[in-house]
Parts: sequence; structure tokens; C-alpha cells
Amino acid sequence: MNDNHKKICLVTGANSGVGKEISIGLAESGAHVIMVCRDFNKGQAALEEIKKVSGSQTIDLLIADLSSQESIQILSKQIYATYPRLDVLINNAGAVLYKKTLSSEGIEMTLATNYLGPLRLTLALQRLLEKSVPSRIINISSDIHKWAKLDLADLQYERRKYQFMKAYAQSKLLLNIITFDLANKFKDRGITVNAVHPGAVKTALGSDNAHSNILKLIDKLIKFFFLTPQKAAKPILDLALSPKLHDVTGKYFVKGKAVQPSLASCDLMLAERVRTVTKRWVIIS
Repeated sequence: MNDNHKKICLVTGANSGVGKEISIGLAESGAHVIMVCRDFNKGQAALEEIKKVSGSQTIDLLIADLSSQESIQILSKQIYATYPRLDVLINNAGAVLYKKTLSSEGIEMTLATNYLGPLRLTLALQRLLEKSVPSRIINISSDIHKWAKLDLADLQYERRKYQFMKAYAQSKLLLNIITFDLANKFKDRGITVNAVHPGAVKTALGSDNAHSNILKLIDKLIKFFFLTPQKAAKPILDLALSPKLHDVTGKYFVKGKAVQPSLASCDLMLAERVRTVTKRWVIIS
């Protein structure tokens, strides 16, 4: 039997784009897939499509708002109560918001969804991942992180003027920093932690928030040149499943190869400062 038949894999933001293609690939490999989606109707429609395409019935749908600590706590309780193990956690859900928006907890939504959400979920599921070693955590990042200019005193754009791409870049740089920090933390526990830039992908990310006709046109023109979600998902699936990558950790992958991220991503002193600031929202032991 293929060892993937024994794996339980969780994918956030699994109802569309890269997340859906990752879920299809995992299901086709024989893994038990847990789809985590924010919207029930969209999630249910994707679930039925993935079952049909993959031929697998071992796919579950859980609903959670990953910008909310309360929702993540409820989700993690469901997971612990239902599943005996967790072999792969893929933090894929993300948000691009053209206008500054606050989460239910009053946190800037891009920060809450793209950085705090993956961190909170990872820490909430840490015991299950440790129980399932060797296990893997994959955080979906972006090369846009290289544009970021961190102001740790103003991560929510309360003082600075909000600009959506700067907020997005900031969230992905923070995700990179915490990815490599967690990789170091977990390196002797049998859990690998890596970040992946899937490339510029044709997804709905940001499209739903393009409210003006000009923004919608720009969105369509830019995405005309992007990768398909199917192509973008393949190297992520390799990182999740390949036996050759079972012990690779603390890396940043682009097109299936480990490459150098920004210097800020690997700055140990900056990582310590980020941990300190993040403790305002999340306890990192």
C-alpha cells in the first residue's frame, strides 16, 4: 500500500485556487484530506468537485474563519476530537484587501489572516503534529515579502497610510520569519517547517475585493500572465509528500527548489523582536 494512504493532511483555504488543487492532488495520492474553508457553501461545492475529480471519498470539510482566534480554537477542538494524527499541515488561506478592514477581534485583516492565522493554527495543532512525527508544515508565502518594510510599532497601519500591497508584503515577510523560527524550534522534534512561493497564480485572491471597474480590469490584465493553480500546486505537493524531502526544514522554495529569501526573513535578531511583538496576540513558547 502507498504510504500516503496512511497520511492525514489539512489544507486551509481549500475551496479555490491553489488550495483546491493541492487538495485534489493529496486526495489522488490516497491521503485523507481535511479541507478548511471559511464559507460553507463554497466549501461544500469544492468538496463535491474534489471527490468527483480525485475519485476519493476520504475528504472532510471543516469551516473556520482563520482571522479569528475563537474560530481557530473551535476548529482545533474539532480536529483533536476527530483525528488520531496529522501528518501534513498546509497553511494556504490568505487575503488581499484593497481597503483596510478589521477582523472580529479588531486586528487588521491581512495581518490576522496571512500571519496570525497560520501561526495560531500551527501552535494549536502542535501536540497532534508531534504525535504524528515525522510530520510536515508548509506555509504558502510569496516573493512579494521582499518588498516589505517592517514597522513593528505599527503592524496594523494605525499610523502609516494603509496600502494593500505593502500590507500583503508585510504579512508574508512575517510569515517567513515565523516559519524559519518554528523550523528551528521543531528541528529536533521530527516536524519540518518550510515556506513556499507558489508563483504568480491565477486565483480569486484579491479579486473579490476589487470594487472599482479600474481595479477589476487591472486584476484581470495582471492575472492573464499568471500560472494555473494546477502548475502552482505541483511543487507544494512534492514538498508535502515526497520521501526525498522528509527531513528538509527551514527552507524557502520557489519552483520546487530551495532558494534564498530576503535577508530579513532569516534575521535572528529581527525574529526575536517579531516574537515579542506577536505575543500581543499569540503566546509563542
